[in-house]
Amino acid sequence: MSTVLLVLHLMIAIFLVAFILLQRSSGGALDGLGGGNGASSFLTARGTGNFLTRATAILATLFFITSMSLSLYYKNNSTQKVTKSIVEQVPVQQSVPVAPVAEK
Repeated sequence: MSTVLLVLHLMIAIFLVAFILLQRSSGGALDGLGGGNGASSFLTARGTGNFLTRATAILATLFFITSMSLSLYYKNNSTQKVTKSIVEQVPVQQSVPVAPVAEK
């Protein structure tokens, strides 16, 4: 279950980055990959903008949902239940050696 959810999460992240880079920006980004007027060549400029905006919003929502699902899954299914903090688990070592006691 965790592997499927993790792979889905990674795929959503990759598609989210790609859709963000395909959107029209002042710098151009990857908008020119489609040839001609960029991504606008296969749809009208307005239709492409609406599609990319809507797809980005849906992917962002799915990314949020999978992130929360993974965190809840790993919280409930962790193999090691830690009841103490990590500071309390580390053995204490003296940093200064104790001076030998002088015999009388």
